[in-house]
Amino acid sequence: MSDLVIVESPAKAKTIKKYLGSGYEVIASKGHVRDLPDKTLSVDVKNKYEPNYQIIPEKEALVKQLKEKAEKSGKVYLATDPDREGEGISWHLAYVLGLDLNQANRVTFNEITKSGIQTGMSNPRKVDMDLVNAQQARRILDRLVGYTLSPFVSQKIKPRLSAGRVQSVALRLIVDREEEISKFVPEEYWSVEAKLATEQKKVFKAALESDESGKIKITNGDDAQRYVDFLNEAQFEVKTVKKGVKSQKAAPPFTTSTLQQEASKKLNFQASRTMKTAQELYEGVELTGHGSTGLITYMRTDSLRISDEARAAGTEFIRENYGDKYVPDKPNFYKTKANAQDGHEAIRPSIPSITPESIADDLTADQLKLYTLIWRRFIACLMAPCAMDTVKVEIIAHKPEESEKFCLLNATGSTVKFEGFTKVYELPEDVLTKNALPEIKQNEKLKLREITPGQHFTQPPARYTEASLIKELEENGVGRPSTYASIISTITGKDYVSRNQKQLIPTELGTAITKLLEEKFPKIVNTKFTAQMESDLDKVGSGETDYIAMLDEFYPELKGQVEKARDEMRGKKIQLSDEITDEICEKCGKPMMVRNGRFGRFLGCTGYPACNNVKPFSIGKGLCPKCGGDIVEKRSRKGAIFFGCSKYPDCDFVSWDGPNGEVCEKCGKAMLAPRNGKPYCSNEDCENNKHTVRKSGRYGKKG
Repeated sequence: MSDLVIVESPAKAKTIKKYLGSGYEVIASKGHVRDLPDKTLSVDVKNKYEPNYQIIPEKEALVKQLKEKAEKSGKVYLATDPDREGEGISWHLAYVLGLDLNQANRVTFNEITKSGIQTGMSNPRKVDMDLVNAQQARRILDRLVGYTLSPFVSQKIKPRLSAGRVQSVALRLIVDREEEISKFVPEEYWSVEAKLATEQKKVFKAALESDESGKIKITNGDDAQRYVDFLNEAQFEVKTVKKGVKSQKAAPPFTTSTLQQEASKKLNFQASRTMKTAQELYEGVELTGHGSTGLITYMRTDSLRISDEARAAGTEFIRENYGDKYVPDKPNFYKTKANAQDGHEAIRPSIPSITPESIADDLTADQLKLYTLIWRRFIACLMAPCAMDTVKVEIIAHKPEESEKFCLLNATGSTVKFEGFTKVYELPEDVLTKNALPEIKQNEKLKLREITPGQHFTQPPARYTEASLIKELEENGVGRPSTYASIISTITGKDYVSRNQKQLIPTELGTAITKLLEEKFPKIVNTKFTAQMESDLDKVGSGETDYIAMLDEFYPELKGQVEKARDEMRGKKIQLSDEITDEICEKCGKPMMVRNGRFGRFLGCTGYPACNNVKPFSIGKGLCPKCGGDIVEKRSRKGAIFFGCSKYPDCDFVSWDGPNGEVCEKCGKAMLAPRNGKPYCSNEDCENNKHTVRKSGRYGKKG
């Protein structure tokens, strides 16, 4: 009689089966098998918030199959994901299968490798009810907030809206940032830069920093010109030359949050795409000659901890492939934040010796990009620091006849002395600048070649990107990194936030929801309050707090606020402005207006419901490179915006990049604006097309 191992995903089941062998049967639950039904609150608020769990209708056949297999098995092991959500799934499985919660039948795998599976199977434990209660508390809390606030905002703004405990805070951050930008008043300032030549006629740049009165702040062109006039008549001499060595240590290995941030910056991956790909790498990929292999450790973690075994394997790889000098004298250790969940290691390659290049043919394009990022970051974090030779030169400019007046200019430079970890993992230029200065000696006389004044204006704060929003949420303790992908997908998919390349911009609808919640439910969109609730949930998970008491402290106040808000806004409704276009409805003659639907924006007749005529929302008139039709904005089932021809399916033109409103000077077709890089022609046969100008690796192998 074989033992039964229940995991969450079929891909992971296949990989684990390979390592366990014939004495085990491995089957996937495909996530939760029980949940709160959607049509009702499903929480008895009068009876200690008792949840009314039911088997998910689509899982009834699977549950029946699991019961049959459990009855025929020697022992049942619950091997769902090693986190709070996975613990909850194991508890639900134990309930529907009638398993004894006092038995040690729960196993976890930090990595899906032979050693990882063996370690997990040899250390079974009981289901952790503190973690289960933390998962239940989060689920019930989110249900109470969502089912209490969503009907209210839907009634007061428009149907089918939603509000949530974390999503509403994320939305408020984006709305508040947009307000900062709109209220920002730029301030003028000027810089003055000099091109100077050494006695060896080597030219370098130096910036004006101070004068006899101290540090300079130039706020207008007249003042800038006075400094230019002075410097044009001045003599220049090197006052000091300070040389040094700067050591730059590698960034720590990835956590869930930093992986999402870095994948957004370097790979242009949305958080949902990052987590989906990371899940595939964790669960197992078919490798030639090896079968299904888990390539990374568990991807939902806050920890920076690295196991001794992985550290030794990574260090040996560095020594063999790069040399002893790339191994630091003292091992690099990184401190995990105090409030982090430290149940798992940092995200790292499960087998460091498996390089991205060695398995490139077995991975999809996304898997290869993300595995390369994870592998390089891990190897780099074990390597010696990068050493930079630095030099700072202070230059005095003065007129012999006016000795009491002078200006000081600074020039800085740096060159790589030892590349260290940057041999594997490149840092951004603003972190690791490389600007070599010529050889400059103290007291050396310099000659002025050119003076350049520059006008500048202070800039408003940047709009949030996925990366910066995730960083802000994590730093403020709002939500958990494992939920950020779904939060961002929700607020963009429901048209509360639009994307402009990487920027997240609140829509009128998103702003209206935020203002309503700020006015009537200030705690719900308060960052500190939401962070405190997150902390309380963590205390439930560690057994310090009773979740019933926590819910009882929160829900009655929320319910009272809703009742008060309904009374105050009885008969009132927030009106959104309509975006009327100059497009005329051919059925009734009334103007068309922009509406938002499940698959993006479209044009609807203002005469609705008497006239229900709709059209695609056209971005570019008559600019389709294949047929001359209109290019329209569309949205995939997963919420991603793309662009295609309005004459689909007769014309199959499609692009992730939308038109920028200009036409190609070579062929007259639409110019497309990529998410990064220069605009290019949509016509693949044109010399201005990106595939003609440069070979694009955007789509890569296997999709």
